[in-house]
Amino acid sequence: MGIRRPTLSTAVAAALIGSLGVPLLAGAASAKDAAATVRKATGQQATEKQATVREDFDGDGYQDVAVAAPGATVGGHTWAGYITVRYGSAHGLDLARTTVIDQSTPGVPGAPGDNQGFGYAMISRDLDGDGLTDLAVVSREYRPEDNVGGAVTVLWGRRTGLSGQDAVRLPAPAKAQVGEDITAGDFDGDGNADLFMENGEDRDDHDVLYGPFRRDGAPAREQQVKVYSTDNFINSTAAGDFNGDGIEDLATFYVYENHAEGGKLWLGTKTGLSTVPQRLASSAATAVADFDQDGNADLATRIFPNGDTEGTEEDPGTVKIYYGSSSGPGQTRTQTITQDTAGVPGASEKGDQFGGRLATGDANGDGYPDLAVGVPGEAIGTKAKAGAVVLLKGGRDGLTGKGAQAFHQDTADVPGVAESGDVFGGSVRLLDVTRDGRADLVAGAPGEDLGAVKNGGAVWLLRGAAAGLTASRSSAQNPTDIGAPAAKALFGLNLSGDNGSGTVIP
Repeated sequence: MGIRRPTLSTAVAAALIGSLGVPLLAGAASAKDAAATVRKATGQQATEKQATVREDFDGDGYQDVAVAAPGATVGGHTWAGYITVRYGSAHGLDLARTTVIDQSTPGVPGAPGDNQGFGYAMISRDLDGDGLTDLAVVSREYRPEDNVGGAVTVLWGRRTGLSGQDAVRLPAPAKAQVGEDITAGDFDGDGNADLFMENGEDRDDHDVLYGPFRRDGAPAREQQVKVYSTDNFINSTAAGDFNGDGIEDLATFYVYENHAEGGKLWLGTKTGLSTVPQRLASSAATAVADFDQDGNADLATRIFPNGDTEGTEEDPGTVKIYYGSSSGPGQTRTQTITQDTAGVPGASEKGDQFGGRLATGDANGDGYPDLAVGVPGEAIGTKAKAGAVVLLKGGRDGLTGKGAQAFHQDTADVPGVAESGDVFGGSVRLLDVTRDGRADLVAGAPGEDLGAVKNGGAVWLLRGAAAGLTASRSSAQNPTDIGAPAAKALFGLNLSGDNGSGTVIP
């Protein structure tokens, strides 16, 4: 059996027999975003206060957090889904400000429906160039008249925060499958955010929608890219300036049935994406940052065990970094890290899934991006698949195991208790929600049970600190805290912009 992304109805069927296959959440953070400032020539360390804030929906300078609950029942419809937004502040995520948005929210196009999974993928970018971050939300709305589905709804950033006001769907051809593989970058170097995604009648056709976008959702222009050369499927994507020319590039990775089929690198140019790709190795998950600050974005990946796409759930997990160079990622240097690498907490064990989710940000404020590694299958004592997150730290030599940290629900000061099947680390982001120059960890546990409510899910915030991350003053939130639908909601299944090969909920 292959790992082609299932429709949500397929996912629901899988849940009935004991497990849920979760689709890829495309759109890894770009190097320009993850390492937006470099250390000053004087040697003074850069801080995120000097950087462009990536996910600031209300424009107050604090990064905000968008969380999806795609499994939630809304208006009687199963797997209808909703998203929430919590806003950053000097004291962490503002407990008094949580916005819940679904397709019954005034202004949001469409209506809740079975298996639509509103929010199963999300991208945060300033799409219209007004200085406020917007949120592109993907859903799988089936259109029986065309036998296709999918929609991308844009929620516009506002000083008062996100709402359904003036929300719009991105235009698409009548018979187009829409929204799969959504990835953001600046692929022509003009300073405007662009979106890559499936958006055509032919499955081979993917579009680049170039910004700035108008408020009716129309892009400035479009480019069609033939992404497939054989009968395979994209399983992961990444965007970053891998060759240091100032324009972001796009990486696409492929699978077919039970084996990985490599990747392609589409270089960005002043006129848009090149149409003749370079070859890349396969990847099951991706994240991008300039870990060694040499001016070239580096590509962090989780590799498929022996190229077998069906082995990821039982795989201990291996993270491989392809360092950027003028000729692209991995041409001059690569690095492999597992839980057996010196300094990395834990040990490589069957089913750990080290690298199931990857995210980048500067947690200790030293000017070098770090890598948050989700380990959703990690056993905590006798609690199988309780899950954990490992922080690998960047430096002049790139990522190493030196000073690596691990956190889970049994870590002192982390709210909650580790339980079998929580899959803590099933989603991860590094975002500076307190605006102190250090990225904070946002980690989801979509399998978290909330009393008798199964798979309600929850999300944690751990603060950035001089030594990396700290559990001190950490906090958590789940659907019952905000009065949102909780039963099988899978709250925290993904966070805006995170990426991975899929988390299996026991």
